[in-house]
Amino acid sequence: MRRFATTAALVFASGLALTALAAPASAAPNFQVPFKCGVTVTAATFSGHNPANSVDFQKAGITGMPVVASAPGKVTRVENEGSTSYGRWIELDHGGGWRTRYAHLSAQEVSVGQSVGQGVEIGKAGATGGVTGPHLHFEENLNGTTQKAVLNGVAATYYGKKDFTSKNNCGGNPYSATQVCGSGFSVVDQQKLGTAGTAYLLYNATSKANCVTTLKATSLGKASPVSAFVEAKGATRVTDQGDYTYYAGPVKKTAGATCVKWGGSVGATTYESPFEHCG
Repeated sequence: MRRFATTAALVFASGLALTALAAPASAAPNFQVPFKCGVTVTAATFSGHNPANSVDFQKAGITGMPVVASAPGKVTRVENEGSTSYGRWIELDHGGGWRTRYAHLSAQEVSVGQSVGQGVEIGKAGATGGVTGPHLHFEENLNGTTQKAVLNGVAATYYGKKDFTSKNNCGGNPYSATQVCGSGFSVVDQQKLGTAGTAYLLYNATSKANCVTTLKATSLGKASPVSAFVEAKGATRVTDQGDYTYYAGPVKKTAGATCVKWGGSVGATTYESPFEHCG
């Protein structure tokens, strides 16, 4: 998951910056369930659904329930097709070719050009358009093609039904250290930075690579100083620092049996380890 810094961009920058609302095309935003924190809905997918890979969120009494932005973005479309097709629907642009759509709404509460944060209410669920019952039609689109939906790092079931409980804007960091570093990495050490956040060291036993990320716990969704670094003994330190909305990193270094020094900061609170974890 990569992102741009509001300070000078660095080679290893990744995450979400306030002035860059989304990631490059190679990585999807960390899409969340488009309902308020704690709400449980059923994500239903169907063979022959149009477009392919779209999701219908179902729940008893869903009509009138708040629909919220799955990720930070900018409103690009607010349409009303009456009793046909999507009915009332909204599209958000998350950058890097990624867009989401929310359809069959009973109400639309945003306008084209408006920027919205993750978890911000954009409308209410309903049964407008060509539907047989109330639900929320949802799409994660990359360069105009609907992708198989992934919500908070968990894939929807294709084809079938799967329950999701929303963690959207629940007050905590929506990212985890393993999500930032990627497949194959496991947490081997961590250090709390007071109440500001936590620095994590992860390791991939197959590639022998170390990965460090610092996750914020305060000022979430707002750009503020955060950093992460990793240094293999005898090699140059790799650092990512800038004004980020959720995390710094990942910074990675293949070290094998070589000891590493690692750490990070959130605001003025910093941590730097001794050389340790020597393979």
